[in-house]
Amino acid sequence: MIQPPRLYLYLDAVARAGSIRKAAEKLRVASTALNRRILDFEEEIGTPLFERLPRGVRLTAAGEVLIATIRRSLSDLASAGSQIEQLRGLVRGTVRIACAESAANDLIPETIAHYQERYPGVQFQMMVGSTAPLLTALMADETDLLLAHDPPSSDLLNVIESIKQPLCAMMRPGHPLANRKTLRLADCQPYPVALGPETFGSRKLINTLLARSRMSLKVAMEAGAVQPQKVFARDTDAICFQYQIGTVREARTGELVAIPLTDPDLTKGRLVLASRAGRLLPIPAASFVETLKAVLNRLTEDSSSPAKGKRARSK
Repeated sequence: MIQPPRLYLYLDAVARAGSIRKAAEKLRVASTALNRRILDFEEEIGTPLFERLPRGVRLTAAGEVLIATIRRSLSDLASAGSQIEQLRGLVRGTVRIACAESAANDLIPETIAHYQERYPGVQFQMMVGSTAPLLTALMADETDLLLAHDPPSSDLLNVIESIKQPLCAMMRPGHPLANRKTLRLADCQPYPVALGPETFGSRKLINTLLARSRMSLKVAMEAGAVQPQKVFARDTDAICFQYQIGTVREARTGELVAIPLTDPDLTKGRLVLASRAGRLLPIPAASFVETLKAVLNRLTEDSSSPAKGKRARSK
């Protein structure tokens, strides 16, 4: 394993902890020695990196610039070390993936399980959330891969794979609309609905359509996570809305019915697999990408087959 410069580790730890004392405890060094090392470096470069506060420290503008470079260097060193280990035949390492909640319940855990059958020495760290914070984590090299809905286009984003993800209405099997093969959002107006917050991609799509068409929905519940919305729909006549990838488990068990929405604005969603542009991925992450791409391609093939789509809904 390649050992990064100790100063890099010191500065990163202090920036993350917001405290020299807390960072020193984590690093198992004396806080006075750590503080002196930072002061010496600040004197060497001619500018302070941390603003000393009554209860800790905060990065200065110069510190923000330097710490971003340090973290990318640490990430690149880890990637190089992983690749060297792979070349020596040590098939192990860690893959960090930031993914949408719709993919975190089934797709990613199942894909990891299959991957680890072949590479049991590879560990995984999952970050789950909405697109904006996941994208921020990717750009800060806090994660290797991003799997999210409709991230904004950027030269900083390396799109590896992108698949169509229409929005679906989910409801209990006995719901008056449960036997429909497709729906429009207007069909849902007579019934209560459960929605995610304004930050959810699905909510943004729905709000855009509502504003354009001057429709309204009977919002009975808002929840910042997917599962409470599904439970509410299961136990009431309410309808919740999920991207197709997030409907698999309940459709498979028959707990809920998932019906595609055909409004043009609700069929344009994409599930995007990406990395930070210009970053060399560690070998375990690059290897997992190939496995995940194959799974996403199969999803695309299945969704484009009427016969397969019908069987999936009837399970």
